[in-house]
Amino acid sequence: MKNLLISATALALSAGFAMADTVRMGTEGAYPPYNFLNDNGEVDGFERELGDELCKRAELECEWVTNAWDSIIPNLTSGNYDTIIAGMSITDERKELIDFTQNYTQPDPSSYLAASEGVDLEGGVIAAQTGTIQASHIAASGATLVEFASPDETVAAVRNGEADAVLADKAYLAEIAEADADLTLVGDDVLLGGGIGMGLRKSDTELRDKFDAAIQSMKDDGSLNELIAKWLPESAPF
Repeated sequence: MKNLLISATALALSAGFAMADTVRMGTEGAYPPYNFLNDNGEVDGFERELGDELCKRAELECEWVTNAWDSIIPNLTSGNYDTIIAGMSITDERKELIDFTQNYTQPDPSSYLAASEGVDLEGGVIAAQTGTIQASHIAASGATLVEFASPDETVAAVRNGEADAVLADKAYLAEIAEADADLTLVGDDVLLGGGIGMGLRKSDTELRDKFDAAIQSMKDDGSLNELIAKWLPESAPF
């Protein structure tokens, strides 16, 4: 993504979008409780409920589009959808490529998930999803990073012994640990990033401002904290 080139076509698409009534909301659909596909194959979760409410407050219509995580930024800038709302933490590296709204979650703790206590988190083999802040954190530490395209694959690597542990958002891993007696959260939580926000093309300033205002209104009236308590009970409120 560092070498991403934004084409003239993408710029033309984005320049004309800000005044449109329909917003294509890009998400991964594979990272519960933030976003996932329900039994009907529809996008569901915290960000689906949040995104629908933000569009309502901004007087926009939402269309939901799913996209693999490893190409989610390139497909935004090339015009395949108009926002990213996919559990994406705000980082300086990503801000070189796209703009963000204000955060709609506090910096969320990341946690390690392993098959047992006593795992070497500093020098062992740690799995993370490609292109995440957790992968960057592991790469900068003394541990050996193994990357996978999807969050499910990172957990599978721990189950099959390919990795000693996985580092990911605590809200994601806590549900897995609760459901699987063979896996447990280990070590201390790690605070990474500047919270989660919506990603937009740099040229879509009007659209960004609309969503910014909608997020702020949900913070002001307490409805954002209600959604956080419902979907992300371990996350800090605003």
